[in-house]
Amino acid sequence: MSVLNALRLSHIPALAFAILGLYWGSFAAFVPLLKERVGAGDALFGLLLLGTACGLATTMWFAPMVDRWLGRWSMALSTFALSVAFLLPGLVTSPVGFFLAMFACGLASGLTDVIMNARVSDLEAQTGRSLMNANHGSFSLAYAGGAFITGLAREAAVQPALLFVVLGALVLLVLARLRMAPALSHDDGVPVNLPWGIVILCGAVVLIAFMSEAAVEAWSALHVERTLGGSAAEGAFGPTMLGLTMAVGRFSGQAVSERLSDTSVILWATAMAVVGTALVVIAPVPMVAYLGFGIMGLGVSVIGPLGLALVGRMVPPALRTVAISRTAVLGFLGFFAAPAIMGFVSEGYGLRAAFGAVALLLLILVPLVYALRARGA
Repeated sequence: MSVLNALRLSHIPALAFAILGLYWGSFAAFVPLLKERVGAGDALFGLLLLGTACGLATTMWFAPMVDRWLGRWSMALSTFALSVAFLLPGLVTSPVGFFLAMFACGLASGLTDVIMNARVSDLEAQTGRSLMNANHGSFSLAYAGGAFITGLAREAAVQPALLFVVLGALVLLVLARLRMAPALSHDDGVPVNLPWGIVILCGAVVLIAFMSEAAVEAWSALHVERTLGGSAAEGAFGPTMLGLTMAVGRFSGQAVSERLSDTSVILWATAMAVVGTALVVIAPVPMVAYLGFGIMGLGVSVIGPLGLALVGRMVPPALRTVAISRTAVLGFLGFFAAPAIMGFVSEGYGLRAAFGAVALLLLILVPLVYALRARGA
């Protein structure tokens, strides 16, 4: 099935994916400016970014309950909360304020993420089609666009608060299009028969994929600007390159996943991601780093979506939203814990060593894939 057909079938959650990507792409390109504004070093800034992880961990446990309460409006209202939350990082100037702002962003992002992934999984069950990569591709394409536009805005001295206000106004225009009822009604609590083995294995796959992705998103601009001497626009092109190649990888993965098993795709993608990250480590100039970011993005792009798709297919339909939310808890904690770990490694050994640690982390995916195959994936 073509990417366009997949997006046509899932156009409502795909829009939510795009909005989430637009915000995080803009945020990634603003990282050097926001870091300077709060007066934080690498290690402290990495800790402040853990505010997002705290917000995600909080919201993802009650996301299925909120989804049931709000019904067809849940995706629209969570996206509205996202647009409000992202006004905060552009306004605060103290470390404590920034941590709280990122906590709010984590709450809204986690809620939106669980709901939109559950809607895609519902559609996959209804249509018998693979749709997850195409939707995550929408996130990546919007992420690249947000990072690129923000890079231009930084060159023009546009402040973060103003740009996030503009993005919020755009979100308000499309909120009504995000109404979509869940396919099934789910219980509030954790079902006693939730297959935790599958959830933990798939969660670990998503965890590593998103940790690797987040490391590049949060620190690529700083690596290009500080380690390799690039300008603000050149720094913003780091996350832009990641987003573009991840979009290409996910849209291509939509077709590949219909011909190869999910676990085979993950293994090949892991090899590509390791090669790309190694290039980032040894890059002498920004252009080589861009190539590394691009190859890494192509590889890592499909791993997280396939981990979420696997758990959605391997659990009973009545447990789908709960299982995805628990898997997302594990995965997205890594997505925002990675910048903190990168900060500490960078503080002691530099950003080259921090990206080297990412390459080693990716290799852990290999035994996880074989464990999933043993469970029938």
